[in-house]
Amino acid sequence: MDGFGSDFSSGAGSGKMDTGTIMEQVKVQIAVANAQELLQRMTDKCFKKCIGKPGGTLDNSEQKCIAMCMDRYMDAWNTVSRTYNSRLQKERARM
Repeated sequence: MDGFGSDFSSGAGSGKMDTGTIMEQVKVQIAVANAQELLQRMTDKCFKKCIGKPGGTLDNSEQKCIAMCMDRYMDAWNTVSRTYNSRLQKERARM
């Protein structure tokens, strides 16, 4: 996050940013970090599952395995995310 400090240093005239702007920037940074973690985990798991002997290129079966593994991983991630968000919304509605 090279620009982390600079994002907060420029304010609207007075040198201060409003809380809403800061919160939005934090949310974006958290989303980026989560996406990076998802990609890293997916890469690690699919590599271990599909690549027997690492080499300079992937053969057809390795390419298909990687593609299918990543598709399944993303499908599972999306299902869990939708379910989690749905439960959060239900809980918030009860409050």
